[in-house]
Amino acid sequence: MSHPDKLPGRVAPDRQWSARESWRTFGIMSEFVEATDRLSEIRPAVSVFGSARIPPDHAYYMLAEQISRRLSDAGFSVISGGGPGIMEAANKGAYFGKSPSVGLNIALPREQQSNPYQDISHTFHHFFARKVMFVKFAMAYVVLPGGFGTLDELFEALTLVQTGKTRSMPIILVHSPFWRGLLDWLRDALVANGMIDKKDLDLLRVIDDPQAVVEAIFDHHEKRGFEPSEAEREVLLNL
Repeated sequence: MSHPDKLPGRVAPDRQWSARESWRTFGIMSEFVEATDRLSEIRPAVSVFGSARIPPDHAYYMLAEQISRRLSDAGFSVISGGGPGIMEAANKGAYFGKSPSVGLNIALPREQQSNPYQDISHTFHHFFARKVMFVKFAMAYVVLPGGFGTLDELFEALTLVQTGKTRSMPIILVHSPFWRGLLDWLRDALVANGMIDKKDLDLLRVIDDPQAVVEAIFDHHEKRGFEPSEAEREVLLNL
């Protein structure tokens, strides 16, 4: 007796999933192509991260708004995750500044809703495609207090810079009291056990003053320039 999956006109479940997975790659490709095309003119840009759960009257929200307004007025497009909380504050500050406010939104079943302060808004279905764009178009990361998503972006950037998979850029932590425990743990657990080098901690800077954040980004790029070199472009192509 023939197996049901081998009867004419029937496709085995694993083959069905394989076919769906193959076609899914075309959707991923189109997501990368469309996002790259839409964001191609926003450089120089800075990616700003922080909690989606911070209300507008919170000190962190106001701090993110101030930093982003200064970045925008200084000529930097500001990229955020496009949602509420600190993401909204970052977009809002840039929206009322001189340079574009960019929101890279993500389609989620709950929590993520686009904020209204976006000159350029693009929605992703895949986290990994969205994460590539945060790094690909940024010449600095500014990281305010946040949860798992913020930490995910922070350590992604640290790993890429540490391994040379993206160009060197400032990774700035804002509000030192919030980050103190994490920095102590990195030193006392990771460095002490040889899991990272002590010099890897130099990839991070802690700055609390909004204007000092802008100045640190300018200082980093003063000699290397704002446009990526040919070698850096090759690195970014293989990100």
